Amino acid sequence: MEKEKYVAYVGTYTYGSSIGIHLYDVDVEEGTLTERKVVPVNNSSYLALSTNGRFLYSIADEGVAVFKRHSDGDLEYMNKVDIDGMRGCYLSVDKTGKYLFVAGYHDGKVTVVHTRRDGSLGSVMDGVFHRGLGSVAERSFRPHVTCVIPSPDSRYLCAVDNGIDQVKIYRINKMKHKLELVDILRCELESGPRLMKFSRDGRFAYILYELANKIDVFTYNGEGKTPEFERIQSVSTTSDTIDPVHDAAAALSMSPDGNYLFCSTAGDNTVAMFKINRENGMLDMQFALPISGEFPKDIALFPDGKHIAVANHESNSITTFTIDYEKKLLIMKGKPMKVETPNCIKIIKVPAEEEA
Repeated sequence: MEKEKYVAYVGTYTYGSSIGIHLYDVDVEEGTLTERKVVPVNNSSYLALSTNGRFLYSIADEGVAVFKRHSDGDLEYMNKVDIDGMRGCYLSVDKTGKYLFVAGYHDGKVTVVHTRRDGSLGSVMDGVFHRGLGSVAERSFRPHVTCVIPSPDSRYLCAVDNGIDQVKIYRINKMKHKLELVDILRCELESGPRLMKFSRDGRFAYILYELANKIDVFTYNGEGKTPEFERIQSVSTTSDTIDPVHDAAAALSMSPDGNYLFCSTAGDNTVAMFKINRENGMLDMQFALPISGEFPKDIALFPDGKHIAVANHESNSITTFTIDYEKKLLIMKGKPMKVETPNCIKIIKVPAEEEA
């Protein structure tokens, strides 16, 4: 049987020498990446895969760009859409494939974009500006949406606001194609919530805090008229080896089997691994180890769960490691690969010939 083929896409800022999305061939067994080409797009700071896997969405200065994915993983530009606001920083899609959600850091906006059947992007269907005051002067006391993620049951959209220390929960009105605010998770002041991820079975939610350098664990129940979140645990993301004031929790990634949660922390410049208790969702830190780079902005697990790639924004590099779960170690694979200002990395299976 022919082995499944994977590629990696790395989104970069392009104010330097980089020109867009770097495409890598992935050797899953060896845990290595080999660069093939670069696809031009302005400041591709975040990437997301379409629900059917045939298209790749990218943040761009002009709004959001979409590319068709070929059977070798190559990208073919399709179109762009203006999101009627400042440039976004995070993308996600719903299970139906009808909606693309965009988080706006600079203007505190959540945008909903229509996705057409042919994969191209249509018009903006809704846009909601967050309001409120934050508590950290360096963040200008105003909203900064850093993550938008649908709930596992697709009933709600969770919008993480780093500036006002909240997660706003919207109902997705699929008749009117609008967002309706139904609840707010109020986080600790000056904690700086950055990212949110749900467990594989959808019963638990994990929120990563950029300023507090911790992960909160919540139970989730979406069966009632309104969503229910209950915080049950808080764990540190750092190795506690340097002054935590200079740390900034950056990325979250879950192992393919759903048994482990990984996060990166800048300043500390480490990746931490937590074992997930599948019964109660709680986390048990296994290690927090250095990643031979500066500002690990994003991380991606290889599809076999045995290796991890780290995009180091400030040191302009990608480092890869073998994960030794038993000995609780990261073992580096070769030298760091040079790529300027990597911001996002996705390791994705290529579409089949009939799908591409």
